[in-house]
Amino acid sequence: MGEWPSQSVNDFHELPLAEAGTPAGYAALISRYDLAVPLPARLTAIAQRHHPVSTDRWLMQTPRHAPGNDLAEQLTHALRYEGVDLAVLSALFGVIDPADIAAIVAAAPTGAYARRIWFLYEWQTGLRLHVPDAGKIRLVPAINAVQQLALAEGEPSPRHRVLNNLPGTPAFCPMVRRTPTIDAYVARAFDVRTRETVGRIRRDLLSRAAAFLLLNDSKSSFAIEGERPSGDRATRWAQAIAQAGTRSLSIAEFDRLQRIVIGDPRFVQLGLRDEGGFVGVHDRDTNMPVPDHISARPQDLESLLGGLIEYVERTARGRLDPVAAAACAAFGFVYIHPYVDGNGRLHRWLIHHALALAAFNPPGLIFPISVAIYRRIDEYRRVLESYSAPLLPLIRWQPTADGNVEVLNDTADYYRYFDATAHVEFLYACVEQTIERDMPEEIRFLEAFDRFSDRIQQIVDMPAAQVELLRGFLAQNDGLLSQRGRTKEFAALADEEVAQIEVIYAEMFAAEG
Repeated sequence: MGEWPSQSVNDFHELPLAEAGTPAGYAALISRYDLAVPLPARLTAIAQRHHPVSTDRWLMQTPRHAPGNDLAEQLTHALRYEGVDLAVLSALFGVIDPADIAAIVAAAPTGAYARRIWFLYEWQTGLRLHVPDAGKIRLVPAINAVQQLALAEGEPSPRHRVLNNLPGTPAFCPMVRRTPTIDAYVARAFDVRTRETVGRIRRDLLSRAAAFLLLNDSKSSFAIEGERPSGDRATRWAQAIAQAGTRSLSIAEFDRLQRIVIGDPRFVQLGLRDEGGFVGVHDRDTNMPVPDHISARPQDLESLLGGLIEYVERTARGRLDPVAAAACAAFGFVYIHPYVDGNGRLHRWLIHHALALAAFNPPGLIFPISVAIYRRIDEYRRVLESYSAPLLPLIRWQPTADGNVEVLNDTADYYRYFDATAHVEFLYACVEQTIERDMPEEIRFLEAFDRFSDRIQQIVDMPAAQVELLRGFLAQNDGLLSQRGRTKEFAALADEEVAQIEVIYAEMFAAEG
């Protein structure tokens, strides 16, 4: 093991500090115990001056904030200023003596931080320390809801007198830091605003809009993967999306969904992987894998997915912010990558499932999240890589004879516990886009089309399918009926009728651009 940091440095694990300082809190624990973990998204350090400048990556504190160089002081400092990082704590609890935690509790049996440390230790390890129950003292939350998103309704742990408001279980529990961006999104209450908007829309119009948005989401989810499915396959997946939130989540349900996604299973293994997995390419000359992301080990898949399923149910029960719950579950799933194929579409299906389970979207209406993601595809990839790229150096692996990877170290915690803050911010941006742009645009289009159709019927009696075909011709030719349309499909229209129809189109769809 290493030593406690005692000297000012300019970088920590190749991450530059905002200014010279001594690593503290989680950074100090990582250094002292040589913990092989992804660096927390924000770390603390003690600056040499009394007016340091902080950044998004470093909270620079004054010398008077400096903790003592012992486990209790550094752990307390971490919880007070950085929140709960379960990846660091799990690694730490795996290398220290249980007596070290018992000593922290014995030194301050009623202390809020001592009891939180005690609770987190027993919660994560499943071990029971030789420490008497806390007795009748004030309950303290495991998670400071000012720092991180937590359950609105947790359950008390009488032994520790700690309110367990952790969003997940030891098997799967990503965490989300509160940021001004997330707080601003939460304050906008998109779910309430959407219900109010939907309540003002004609039921038949809403039904048509919902059908279009659902199919469009299905097609976009395939497009993100570089696929162009047949109409039948896209429709089947749209039907599966429509069922999100209505069926109990289980590994068998994930397997069912994978079969729908794949369609033709002749060249794809169905069910959970029984071998390693990675996202990346192969060297053209050697067929050696060149991974951008390495998936969870096959022996960890059932445990991780079981934890993820429990997480989705727990966050809905305990009222975690629904968008945060959806982001954590969905991105957690895609990092685990439990299947040989179909993971991306199942990951986006999970967004729909978590939102529907929390009644975030109105009944019968699916937010076209995949449409928004497809528009933000580069940002989407950057968010995925924000965790998978720094994780890669921590995974020891070797290539297999068939060009796959075999993971050599225990990596399960890397998929159980990760900072999902960037993922939540991204998903909220997509939700905002669907609510503020995609849904209103589709409603406006349908209203305009209905008015267009009514006006056309006043000129000529035309079946609905022909009206839609006519609108398509006009849309493709800047509002003018093309020569082909005039001489073939709509040759029966007189020139003056065509001129009237073009004027009507301009009036109805000018705002649609």
